[in-house]
Amino acid sequence: MIAIDNVLVSDEIVQEQFVCDLDKCKGGCCVDGDCGAPLTEEETKIIARIYPKIKSTLNPEYIAEIERQGTHTNDDEYGLVTPTVNGGICVYGITDERGTVKCGIEKAWKEGKVNFRKPISCHLFPIRIISHPGYEAVNYEPRETLCKPACKLGKSLKVPVYVFLKDAIIRKYGDEFYEALEAVAKKVKSKK
Repeated sequence: MIAIDNVLVSDEIVQEQFVCDLDKCKGGCCVDGDCGAPLTEEETKIIARIYPKIKSTLNPEYIAEIERQGTHTNDDEYGLVTPTVNGGICVYGITDERGTVKCGIEKAWKEGKVNFRKPISCHLFPIRIISHPGYEAVNYEPRETLCKPACKLGKSLKVPVYVFLKDAIIRKYGDEFYEALEAVAKKVKSKK
């Protein structure tokens, strides 16, 4: 484990390689899971506020689910989450012409319609954060089958998880945190 301030980062985040391979997984992380994407309290408020601006990009069936369930729901195990359609795809998922699921919130962000990119749990995937009293545990948790192509691509390109997720890590913890993590990673690599 790597300790930076009150955050414990699993060694795999600097040791393993990962690069999403959307051509192979088709955005399956937006479809397959125990529930929707975990949300912070602040994110639930942001999504509720921006929903009218992203609504036009969403599938009518998914809009109906949002109208029925709300812009977020509460899961007994994971807490605040995005709603899903019949326990499957996230209501904010959009499927492109190639059958790849992408984030409708992020599409609106890229188009400049909103200033919120997407839930941080989605941006950080396959990193998962578990909050404990006084600290957070940051773990590398790729899906065994779904993420196999991403692990393979990451190894072939030699891209460590923390490098692939640089923007997301900085968004969550800041530049200084990322620089500290990068320094530790370089020390680990030089010892091999």
